[in-house]
Formats: sequence, C-alpha cells, structure tokens
Amino acid sequence: MKEKVAYITGGTKGIGFGIAKRLLEAGMKVAVSGRTQDTVDRALKELNDDKVIGIVSDVSCLKDEVAAVKRILESWGQLDVVVANAGLGHFAPIDELSEDDWHQMVNVNLNGVFHTLKASVEALKRTNGYYMTIASLAGTNFFASGAGYNATKFGVVGFTQAAMLDLRKYGIKVTTIMPGSVATHFNNNEPDDTDAWKIQPEDIGALVVDLLQMNPRTLPSKIEVRPTRPDKK
Repeated sequence: MKEKVAYITGGTKGIGFGIAKRLLEAGMKVAVSGRTQDTVDRALKELNDDKVIGIVSDVSCLKDEVAAVKRILESWGQLDVVVANAGLGHFAPIDELSEDDWHQMVNVNLNGVFHTLKASVEALKRTNGYYMTIASLAGTNFFASGAGYNATKFGVVGFTQAAMLDLRKYGIKVTTIMPGSVATHFNNNEPDDTDAWKIQPEDIGALVVDLLQMNPRTLPSKIEVRPTRPDKK
C-alpha cells in the first residue's frame, strides 16, 4: 500500500477524515478535498503528514472533480483508490422539505458520486484501482422525515452496485460501505462521551484498509456496518 495514491472527497472531517488518517498510517499518499479553503487547511494541519495534499472541490460540480484528479495526477502520477465520501443531510417531513434542500442533497450525495467517478475512472483503469462510496444504512432502511436523504442514499447504493458490474471488466473494484450511527458532526451533532457507543470514523478507515488488503480475486461489493450495541443513553 505504500506506493498507492488515494483521493477522499469530504476528507476534511468526519468519516472522510478518519479514512484519511488510517490510509496515511498504512503508508499511502492521500489527497483530501473539502468545499472551502479553511476546512482544507484545518484538516492538513491536523493530519500533519508530508504524504497528504488538500484540494478545494465541490463534488456537485464535475469541473471541480476533474481539476482535483488532474492535480493528484500532476502531484503523484497515479491514482489507485477513490473514496466518494462527501455528503450531507436535511431532515423534514416531505410536506415541509424545501426544494432547495432536496436539490442540494441530490447534487452532493448523488450527483457527487457520479462526478467523482466520472473524473477518476480513466486513471483507475490504468492502475486496476478501487472506487468506494460511503452510503448509509439509510440506503436500505427508510424512515420518517428522511425522504430526501433516503432517496439519495438508495440512489448511491444502486449507482455503486451497477458501476461495479460495469467496471470489474477493467480490473477495477467497486464497493459501497453503508454505515449506521457514526460519531461525527453530521446533521449538527456535537460528538462527546455520550457517542462512545457509536461507530468511530477511524473504524470506517480501518474497514477501508481491510478492503484494500483483500485478495484481488475477492470483492465485497456492499457492506453494512452497525454499532455493536444499540444506543442505551
């Protein structure tokens, strides 16, 4: 893994940041992207590693993702692993969900995974690379006030599974990871000691490392991940 290069969208915090930490610990070169320079700079300072670069990119814009991949290739000459992690959620009953919130979720959560793959697929063909999406258990379990989020995460799961069938003929592995409750700042949560029962971002990072170390002949194409214990607060 020490000769490999990874790109993580939404890698400046939360699950993406946890994945970046684990991949750097494994010796990989890692590019993380975020929507603002401030968040990118903060992540680079926290990661504090000469094998990481930060890129400002909005995954809802294909041109941004094309530019991000171009910079990675100019920096390191190859791209082996792409983790399409960027996402957001707005939660409201369907009769109260705004049009703007709906479109923002579609543009980031669903269009974003397409843009990231579209920008990186030719580079991944050259390295027999690995493309992963971070979906959610909300991609298979619907819930009240989640119509928009459910729709996009169901879409991410379907998109990833179909892309897996399209791309494995090129030697590209494709997996979607579907976490349950994770201790992040998602949806304005402030992680603290009461979140100890939840999956930690680094746990998803460890899972990504495990996938990369798996024998090339074996592909876990869809993985559901839950906390071991239910919330007992």
